[in-house]
Amino acid sequence: MIYVVDDDLGLLKSVGRLLKLHGFETRLFPSVEAFEAGDKSEATCLILDIQLGEVSGIALRRKLSQERCFTPVVFITASDSDVTRQSAVAAGCVAYLQKPFTSKALVDAVNKALDTPVNARG
Repeated sequence: MIYVVDDDLGLLKSVGRLLKLHGFETRLFPSVEAFEAGDKSEATCLILDIQLGEVSGIALRRKLSQERCFTPVVFITASDSDVTRQSAVAAGCVAYLQKPFTSKALVDAVNKALDTPVNARG
């Protein structure tokens, strides 16, 4: 089950359709609040936009780690910079994609996340 959190509703739906086309089950969340209100136990991979309003995807990842949730994360962003990339890697991600990304890049990143051994997730 791939959970996608992005406040751009068009992109959120597009990513959901793309992943479904490739055989993945998805849950889509338009905000951090919607994600946090839901059941996170089924997630096998998180796709997090870095810029999510008041709470960044990086801050969300750090919070999840503190809660001992080590689901693999793929970060996506429209605002790429060395600082953002370094922060994303430091927060723990298996992939970092700059928007717009190709379908292949996203599917490859999700497959990489799903292949991450459990002991390497935390």
